[in-house]
Amino acid sequence: MPTIKRTKTSFTAGELAPELLGRADLRAYENGARRLRNVVIQPTGGVTRRPGLRHVAILPGTARLLPFEFNTEQTYLMVLTAGKLAVYAADLKIAELIAPWTETMLPQIGFTQNADTLLLTHPDMRPQRVQRSNTGWSITPWSFTQDAYFRFAAPDITLTPSALNGTITISASAPVFAVEHIGVRLRIGGKRVLVSAMNSQTTIVATVEQALTSTTATKDWDEAAFSTARGWPITCCFHQDRLVIGGSRDLPNRLWLSRTGDLFNFDPGTGLDDQAIAFSLLSDQVNAIRGVFSGQHLQLFTSGAEWMVTGDPLTPANIQINRQTRVGSPVDRLVPPVDVDGSTIFVSRGGQGVYEFAYTQVQQAYQANDLAILGRHLIQSPRAMAYDQRARLLHLVLEDGALATLTLYRAEQVTAWTRQETNGSFCAIAEVEGTLWCVIQRSGGISLERFESGLMQDAALTGTSITPKSTWTGLTHLNGRQVSILADGAVRPNATVSSGAVTLTAPATAVAIGLAFTHEIEPLPADLITPAGSATGPSRLVAVTFRLLETPALDVDLGKGPQALALRRFNIDHLDAPPSPFTGDATLRGMGWRRDRIAPLWRITSAAPLPLTLLSVTTEIRMND
Repeated sequence: MPTIKRTKTSFTAGELAPELLGRADLRAYENGARRLRNVVIQPTGGVTRRPGLRHVAILPGTARLLPFEFNTEQTYLMVLTAGKLAVYAADLKIAELIAPWTETMLPQIGFTQNADTLLLTHPDMRPQRVQRSNTGWSITPWSFTQDAYFRFAAPDITLTPSALNGTITISASAPVFAVEHIGVRLRIGGKRVLVSAMNSQTTIVATVEQALTSTTATKDWDEAAFSTARGWPITCCFHQDRLVIGGSRDLPNRLWLSRTGDLFNFDPGTGLDDQAIAFSLLSDQVNAIRGVFSGQHLQLFTSGAEWMVTGDPLTPANIQINRQTRVGSPVDRLVPPVDVDGSTIFVSRGGQGVYEFAYTQVQQAYQANDLAILGRHLIQSPRAMAYDQRARLLHLVLEDGALATLTLYRAEQVTAWTRQETNGSFCAIAEVEGTLWCVIQRSGGISLERFESGLMQDAALTGTSITPKSTWTGLTHLNGRQVSILADGAVRPNATVSSGAVTLTAPATAVAIGLAFTHEIEPLPADLITPAGSATGPSRLVAVTFRLLETPALDVDLGKGPQALALRRFNIDHLDAPPSPFTGDATLRGMGWRRDRIAPLWRITSAAPLPLTLLSVTTEIRMND
């Protein structure tokens, strides 16, 4: 009966899809796991229990989170809810503004920031400008210094003005006008008029802003590209000192670039180098623009492909656009791409792909590499995305309410997925200067929470008292819920919140109270090779050694089943005393033979609000040939 020893020193492949259970020949199999829940993979290869979530505020409803970073010392979180915009600095709401969007519009709101100004777009909303000033915060509509124009009507339709100046009547040769055209600018022979009233679908009243040249019928006319009648911009960004607008409701595949240094002027003029640029994406497939991103080049993400816009600098004469890849982006919501180490990460239209859009110097082109190919089962229609540069973690809010977390460290070839779950559903996420903010829907409503290192519960609050006390208040958001309690560093029995308070079994001077969450680490089936070849007979786990770092408790299931878990704790002297962190090797002895080669040899799981860091695992297995 040969004995086989295996040492697993890294989890840098993350949780692997079930389809890979038979691919022990892959390098990812050696560094992967079968199940990783509520843990994150360190770039060095270890596994750590994820931070908990601190409760910040109850929100009035579904929300969208946006970062606003004025400088390294002044960073804010923008919370968009139905008809409102709230501004948070740290955990405090410092401003609340009336806003023109509805709850159903939130998923499609695009944004970009420049200095103290945040620009917000939606195809059915006049673009908004949020500004921070010395006197406070404001939200106002964009004001174009020069409109962009487009001919929406059929080319054979003519307009006939009644006069050259003043208030005039304009007649069309076919029905083209709607009540939404009131307040919209038209150009007739290159001269502007402002629509003030509508008499019929063929007749309007307008005020002449630039004297017209003729009162005869003409086909030389167009109208403002953005309006209530034709829709508003979908998304935008800044690139080479221009404001770039990607798509509108009625022109989803068109791109506009403002004049250089004049961000709200979209007049193409005579085509000089600094004047505005506009063109449509024409190809063999639909290309509704879903994202514009300023990187090494201007990048366009559409419903069917990804594009590179080149020109150094971009001018009407030298601008070029080339399709690079054919992945496509979601159309039911905007999931803005993010930059990770010079590459652009975006979500695929199919809902199960997360791609790295990277430029290759050799081919002078972009490639789209699927980062989720080994963890496809974890990616289910991402709804939002945020990247934590400090921890090198990419987080995606999934349709089912979980969070998919990717540890991405290209220099060390680390691409590791895990899944985060909470007692409720993740709805939105944003990263602001190293802090990860979340909108969570729980049975008690919708709340704003943030991840906090050292906190081991969700929807949690902490408190201190000079003198020990048993009753702790301020927990209204957890009324009627059973909560996990850490008092003076020790785990206390769970309690139920009543009237916003809990009572401990013994007084304490410091507490952390919140909802428990369970971490799980389960290995892939062992790849057992004996001198005679692949083993097929029964096997027995002789021993397993876990190398731990600053871990006060470890609960392990060695396969006894859910009715008789073989759980062991290390370095806990008394349940009412704070456990001491343990660094070193902890060995457990296994018992019994097993024929199921797919069943895990061991499984780590615990809901205790205590930290865990697993560095490596060594197993000793005896085979019966």
